[in-house]
Amino acid sequence: MTETKPINNLFGLIQLPYAEDALVPVISAETIQYHYGKHLQTYVNNLNALLPGSAFEGASLEEIVTKADGGMFNNAGQIINHNMYFTQFTAPKEGNAPQGSIAKAIEAQYGSFADFQKEFEKKGATLFGSGWVWLSADADGKLVITQEPNAGNPLKQGLTPLLTFDVWEHAYYIDYRNRRPDHLSALWQLVNWDVVEQRYQSR
Repeated sequence: MTETKPINNLFGLIQLPYAEDALVPVISAETIQYHYGKHLQTYVNNLNALLPGSAFEGASLEEIVTKADGGMFNNAGQIINHNMYFTQFTAPKEGNAPQGSIAKAIEAQYGSFADFQKEFEKKGATLFGSGWVWLSADADGKLVITQEPNAGNPLKQGLTPLLTFDVWEHAYYIDYRNRRPDHLSALWQLVNWDVVEQRYQSR
């Protein structure tokens, strides 16, 4: 995973690798405008306000997430989580599925991609409150699905995060209202498995 370091000791809002309406109908342009343009921007602003004079001034997001707590951790965690979330998507594609080594790892560990999807969606749907569901790899390449409340990230557990679905309500409420399971099942159409493969290969 490439470390995300600040410029002039401050972090900026990432650039989306697609247009705001590129993920329609799975994620609307309005959701992107609020989720990316307002929620993520707020986390960036909050972290930048906390950094000057702190022990984490000049640190990477990864360093902050693994070592900080409180508001510093919460805002850095939400930035890195959202950065990984938004950059793992591409235009919707029916029948979208992984290829390469990540596909082989999923099939070996979960039996099939469909069985993996069911377990991943179940973990996301049953996470109480706000948070994230993650696919990560340990040092040996073994895959792990975890539920992370609030700003949680598997980096805290020494894992390499590969894929994440956001289950905070602001990620889906405009498009799906309270239908979190529908949101989760639709997101598979968007996953850029080349990005996930690169994360897996570079662990």
